[in-house]
Amino acid sequence: MEPKRRGKLRTNDPQGTRGRILDAAAGSFQARGYHDTSVQDVKRLAAVTSGAFHHHFDSKKALGLAVVRERVADALREAWLDPVLAAPTVADGVLAAMGATSGELRDQGFVRGCPVNNLAVELAFSDSDFRAALQLIFADWQKTIAARLAAEPTPVIFAGIAAEDLAGFIVAAYSGAMTMSKAEQSPDRLDATVAILMRLLRPAP
Repeated sequence: MEPKRRGKLRTNDPQGTRGRILDAAAGSFQARGYHDTSVQDVKRLAAVTSGAFHHHFDSKKALGLAVVRERVADALREAWLDPVLAAPTVADGVLAAMGATSGELRDQGFVRGCPVNNLAVELAFSDSDFRAALQLIFADWQKTIAARLAAEPTPVIFAGIAAEDLAGFIVAAYSGAMTMSKAEQSPDRLDATVAILMRLLRPAP
């Protein structure tokens, strides 16, 4: 026996809707940039109405800041902070993080760049709110690496260099390599950079 129809059931999943909006915006920002992504683009990609969008975000900027604080920060933690924390040494963690990124780039066949770098280049100079949000991500990145470095013997080549400064050097090397890889549309520069970092970070036997 067929059950009686009681009309179309409405599902109310505000967190799911918000998540779809953030995912759509994060993907579009990465592919096209913040300025070239409109609210209309995000609504279309997330398949949400204007009412649903504005229930969660009162402006494109509010959405952009949420993407930085949630999606970009989470992506960095997964791609970089977790591998560094889980690895037996900083060198192993850096190799795991950068090696995995290079492998993903080769598999997909194109380079969109690092989400943190992309948004920093596009927005950090012109908008103080985005600059502050991105600074927090960079600071957490460096702090995590520096804490691991401080707990290990310092390679002779880096004697006298503060762990915070060495961590900043690692982040800068990766960020620059990713930017060049994006320009060249090849992860070769990333691979060359990680090879040099391994020679610097791993003490000679």
